[in-house]
Amino acid sequence: MVVQKRCLLWDWTNSSGPGNPGVPWALNQANFRGPLSSLSNWNTWTPPELHNRAPYRPMVHLEAQLSGSDWQNILNSHEPIIHFFNEPDKNGIPPQRAAQAWHNQMVPLRQQRGKKLAGPSVSNDDNGQRWLSEFMALTTSAPPEYIGLHYYGTSGDACIAYLKAMHARYGRPIIVSEIASIARDKASVYGFTIQLANFMDETEWIYEYGFFGCMRKMADGFVSPAAQLMEPDGRFTDLMMKLQWDQPIKPVHF
Repeated sequence: MVVQKRCLLWDWTNSSGPGNPGVPWALNQANFRGPLSSLSNWNTWTPPELHNRAPYRPMVHLEAQLSGSDWQNILNSHEPIIHFFNEPDKNGIPPQRAAQAWHNQMVPLRQQRGKKLAGPSVSNDDNGQRWLSEFMALTTSAPPEYIGLHYYGTSGDACIAYLKAMHARYGRPIIVSEIASIARDKASVYGFTIQLANFMDETEWIYEYGFFGCMRKMADGFVSPAAQLMEPDGRFTDLMMKLQWDQPIKPVHF
């Protein structure tokens, strides 16, 4: 039986828009009948090229999305899960202000519209962990259904230890909304990706996860080029093909 936990992180620039022709045809390569479970583009609008082939994960990316057309998209969404804030610890949003927005705007989505809420996805450094601890302490009366986490590193064992520690601390299902290796050698990147994909597929308290990222050009040099899931011309890389087809993913020897 296929375990569907892998979220396709589909960069918004892949979709066509004003001044951006995009590569919407590239989504035709995606197989949503295997391990891929959903799609996220870090936004509140559904990529038109998805054509209802998989659940979409709307995201209140930062405070700007708490008003205007973005917030209206959230209110109008028929999707069951809403994500709240992407790395607020790195974007100048204190836990107190995030908790206020959570209680004022996000919790009513659950109470009045039956949405399930993924909490803020924080960085895996010390500052991110402190931020999340403060936020969770301020939302004990209405905690998120899912703990949102990011992980970037080079050691699969260290990542697994981190995920286990965060689950032990908060006792809630986890959505790893971004994860990738930052090693520079291909063998290490493949080893990390395969180890973590197989671990998360087998781990009951991991609800969903997304490897970063399906985009033609990385935003910066932080994530390893070997971890990229899309070629500059829009074709899926070999690693992306493994993530969408293989389960478990077998070790690769270079």
